[in-house]
Amino acid sequence: MSFQRRRYPYYHRLRRLLPLVFAVSLSLLVLFAFLSFLAPHPGDSDRLPPRVRHASINIVGGSDSIKSAAFRVPREGGRSDRDVWRSRNAEFFYGCSNASSKFPNAKAVTKNDRYLAIATSGGLNQQRTGIVDAVVAARILNATLVVPKLDQKSYWKDASDFAHIFDVDWFMSFLSEDVRIIKQLPPKGGRTWSPSRMRVPRKCNERCYINRVLPVLNKRHAVQLNKFDYRLSNKLSDDLQKLRCRVNYHALRFTDPILKMGNELVRRMRLRSKHFIALHLRFEPDMLAFSGCYYGGGDKERRDLAAIRRRWKTLHINNPEKQRRQGRCPLTPEEVGLMLRALGYGSDVHIYVASGEVYGGEESLAPLKALFPHFYSKDTIATKEELEPFASYSSRMAALDFLVCDESDVFVTNNNGNMAKILAGRRRYFGHKPTVRPNAKKLYRLFLNKENTTWEEFTSRVRSFQRGFMGEPKEVRAGRGEFHENPSTCICEDTEAKAKAQIESRKLGKKNKSTNKEAGTVTVPNDGQTEEDEPDWSEPDYEEEQSDLQDRGLYNGTSLDYDDPSTSDEPELEEMLSD
Repeated sequence: MSFQRRRYPYYHRLRRLLPLVFAVSLSLLVLFAFLSFLAPHPGDSDRLPPRVRHASINIVGGSDSIKSAAFRVPREGGRSDRDVWRSRNAEFFYGCSNASSKFPNAKAVTKNDRYLAIATSGGLNQQRTGIVDAVVAARILNATLVVPKLDQKSYWKDASDFAHIFDVDWFMSFLSEDVRIIKQLPPKGGRTWSPSRMRVPRKCNERCYINRVLPVLNKRHAVQLNKFDYRLSNKLSDDLQKLRCRVNYHALRFTDPILKMGNELVRRMRLRSKHFIALHLRFEPDMLAFSGCYYGGGDKERRDLAAIRRRWKTLHINNPEKQRRQGRCPLTPEEVGLMLRALGYGSDVHIYVASGEVYGGEESLAPLKALFPHFYSKDTIATKEELEPFASYSSRMAALDFLVCDESDVFVTNNNGNMAKILAGRRRYFGHKPTVRPNAKKLYRLFLNKENTTWEEFTSRVRSFQRGFMGEPKEVRAGRGEFHENPSTCICEDTEAKAKAQIESRKLGKKNKSTNKEAGTVTVPNDGQTEEDEPDWSEPDYEEEQSDLQDRGLYNGTSLDYDDPSTSDEPELEEMLSD
């Protein structure tokens, strides 16, 4: 009995707590059920194509979002330590391509019985490299150059010839002291002269041309070099390199109709904004198929790209993850947008996009347009009637984009193809206008894990990785990379002006330092990058790999001088990434 009396108070208390415990448990159960109803199935997000997932970029307006633990993209660029529209110290460098006194006039060295014809390959910019190098090859051989033939039969199916795209009379006149140029071979014995056809290896140097081509030229007097793209070494004498620059940056001028329309497109972009970015966006199905990359589109993407990839019998199957690790995959439209925002470009920036058919269409472009709503192309700022004379010719349409990209305040590319290389070199030569080429090797892991970092950390790492990939003076050592991309021989430095500016900067720095000491602070002037981070120029040369594959397919592993007369319906590999 006494035991029951001792137990009763505890039992009584427990009975009074039971309703409270029950109420709390019921509330938690209802809350859990409600959250379960709202949450998606664990596998739903993985089943959605990445283009759909990417479309929901979290863009916020306040600076507080940058400090948030979530990856929230601000509307503003937020860059204050540099002018995003110009390169540092660009005013101290200039293009210099005049011939030296040791480079004799063409009349003194050209042999009257030597004629060199060239058949280029690929799209507009790949053909441009062939035209530039054809002039130099003719000079090495002391031969008369026949105006180069453009590729009209392969993938691009463009019937334009040289005079439809370039001002041929200007071309011949400007180079008259360097190389004798004629529009067509003269008749031989009253009949049309058919030159002997042959091919030279890629990156053929001066000795290579003398040993391989000159003997045939002396015997046959007229030789045509076929598939002429990247068939000249990057390492030549300074005078020959400067000749390359005179051809590329001065002699090759587009025809008046192309110039007029291209300049009008630039004018219309300038009317919309004081500054604008031109983006060369290579994200076409053929481009992605050749790259061997995978973008998370599931079985449909694999089927689509595999069907395109089967066109090339010589194309190896690549490991998509390895391709991305090595920087061989073009950035997606979303990744380009995030990179630009991290570099300091806000949502008010106007972007001109030069692009073909984008894989995934508007779905793929949605994240980029969300970041940069002022989004234009030649089709949106020109009428169909204005573009009609060019619309049926891929090279002429590409020339319009080339002009707008060249005149833009900032040029951006998501790949390392021919147009990117040509424009990078041209913009260095004409004042080092900012040219952003993604450091894809380092950026890929950052994009992969972006949701696990803050926007502030992401921005800091993007800016660090992009040092050396922004078109700044001397960001690449002389002789590194393709000469068309890094024409170091043709870029001179105004050392006196630079030294004077540095003295003035130091004086200003001392003045600011003493002034700030009185106020209790010290400011050190930032004259340039505080950390030299030379880019990794071991990026893959897509075009070289493609052509090597094609050459092995044509030559069956042997090295032949004369061109194989057989033809193939297989699309040219090097064209997929050229323009």
